[in-house]
Amino acid sequence: QVQLVESGGGLVQAGGSLRLSCAASGRTFGSYAMGWFRQAPGKEREFVAAITRSGSSTNSADSVKGRFTISRDNAKNTGYLQMNSLKSEDTAVYYCAADFSLELLSRARDYRYWGQGTQVTVSS
Repeated sequence: QVQLVESGGGLVQAGGSLRLSCAASGRTFGSYAMGWFRQAPGKEREFVAAITRSGSSTNSADSVKGRFTISRDNAKNTGYLQMNSLKSEDTAVYYCAADFSLELLSRARDYRYWGQGTQVTVSS
């Protein structure tokens, strides 16, 4: 089992950047695939980006391609989401998620472990 804690959210102007962090408990973080999801008010939770447990493969939603980058540092038990060129439509609560897998996991139902979320607000 792994526990996840997100940080790094906040208020930023459109065009700005933020880096979210996802700190994981335990010594087996490197065994878990990881993903980021977001949920805006009145909308369903949506996939943002995913990374394999080794960090060798990633994918991301079309809406964030070229702007957001997912990465991880297994030695620090931490995952990251670098968000650049932020837009007002990126405003949401961002969640990191993890599960034991060799593969990229792009569906929320593939993940058992979730953080509590961190709010990102982009002002236009």
